[in-house]
Amino acid sequence: MLLQILNWTKLDESGRKAALARAGNNDTSVAVNVRDIVAQVRRGGDTALRELTARFDGFDGPLAFLPPEALARAADELDPTLRAALDVAIANVTRFHQAQRHQGVRIETQPGVMCELKWRPIERVGLYVPGGSAPLFSTVVMGAVPAKLAGCSTLILCTPPRKDGSVHPGILAAAHLCGVTRVLPLGGAQAIAALAFGTATVPKVDKIFGPGNAYVTMAKQLVAQEPDGAAIDMPAGPSEVMVLASTGANPAWIAADMLAQAEHGPDSQAILVTSDARLAEDVRRAVAQQQALLPRAEILARALQNSRILVVPDRGVALDVANAYAPEHLILHDPDAEALVSRVQHAGSVFVGPWSPETAGDYASGTNHVLPTYGYARAHGSLSLLSFMKSMTVQSLTQSGLAAMAPSLTALAKAEGLEAHAAAVKVRVRS
Repeated sequence: MLLQILNWTKLDESGRKAALARAGNNDTSVAVNVRDIVAQVRRGGDTALRELTARFDGFDGPLAFLPPEALARAADELDPTLRAALDVAIANVTRFHQAQRHQGVRIETQPGVMCELKWRPIERVGLYVPGGSAPLFSTVVMGAVPAKLAGCSTLILCTPPRKDGSVHPGILAAAHLCGVTRVLPLGGAQAIAALAFGTATVPKVDKIFGPGNAYVTMAKQLVAQEPDGAAIDMPAGPSEVMVLASTGANPAWIAADMLAQAEHGPDSQAILVTSDARLAEDVRRAVAQQQALLPRAEILARALQNSRILVVPDRGVALDVANAYAPEHLILHDPDAEALVSRVQHAGSVFVGPWSPETAGDYASGTNHVLPTYGYARAHGSLSLLSFMKSMTVQSLTQSGLAAMAPSLTALAKAEGLEAHAAAVKVRVRS
C-alpha cells in the first residue's frame, strides 16, 4: 500500500485537520479501559497487578524486583560492541544534561528584601521503559541519567516482562550501567497505576517518566489528575515524525527517516511536507522499496496507514503546517535548515540538515528522546535535567526592608479585602 499524497491547497479546513490527525488519539475506549485498570490496581494492589500481568503479558508468576546481581550479570555478558555503544550514549547524554544544571537566583529586589530561587531534586521517581515489540533500553539512559544527576533518592524502573517473567538483558544492562538498582518486571497502564498509588511491593513515587503506547499515556494523564496520584513528565505517547523537505533532498534518506519512526509501533505516524510534487512521488516509491526489505512488516504496514505526504505551495506554508502539527520529531531536509530553526515554534526535538537523522537523538547525540507527542509540544518541552527537579522560592526581609514595603503590602491586602494579611504587616511595623 503506497503512502497517500495530499495537495494541501485543495483541502478544506476539515480535510487539513484530518490530514494532521493522530491515530487513536480520540479513541474513547482507551480511556474507559485504562480507568478500569487503574481502579483495579487501586482496589486490589499486588493481586490485581499479578492478574493484569497474566492477562496482558502472559506471565503468571510472582511480582518481585529483580536482584541487583542480575543487572550486573547482564552488563557483564553484554556484547562488547553494544556495551561500547551504550557507553557512548551514556557519556553524551550525561554531558548534555549536566550542562543544564541551574545555579539558582539570588537578588535583592529592593533594599532589605532578598529573593531567591532554589532547586531541589524530586525525591521519588518512577521510570517507565517500553519493552513490548521493541525493548527500548535507550529509554533507560534517557531517564536514569538525568535522575541520577538531579540527585533523586529513589528510582523505580518498570518495564513489561516477557512470558517467562524475564526482562530483555539490554534493559537490565543499561540500568546497571546507569546506576539503577530497582527494576520491576511490570508493564502497561497497571505499572503506571502502581507507581502512582503504591502497593505492598511497589513504592509510591512522586513523578512518573517515560514514553509508552496509548494505554500508558492515558494512564499517566489519569493518575496525574488524582490528588493522591503522581505528577508526570509529559504526554509521551506513540512516536511521530514530520519531515520538511525541499527540492534536491535525497528521497531515500527521507524515506528512511519516515520508516525509522513508523517501525516503533502500529500507531506511530510519519508525515512528509514538501513543495516539490516530484520529490513527493520519489519518496513514496522509496518508502515502498525500503519497507519491503525491513523485518517489522506488519507494524510498518499499519503505521504507514496513519502516515501521509502533504504537498504545499512553498516553504512558508510547510513551516505553518509543522507548527500546526507540533511534531514530536521535526527533520529539516533543506539547504537553509539552520535558518529555518528560528521559525519553528512547536516541536519536541528538531533535526537540522540531511546529516542529522532522528536516530541520533533517539540514541546517542546527547539530547533526550522522551518528547511530547499528540501536539503537546505546543506547551511541553523535551525531558531535561530540570524535569527531575523542582524549584522553590525563598525570601528574607530586614526590619527596614519590611518597613519600606509596608505601605504597598497593606494597600494591596486591603484592596483585596484581606485584612488579616494587612494586619500581619502592621503588627510588625508598629512593634
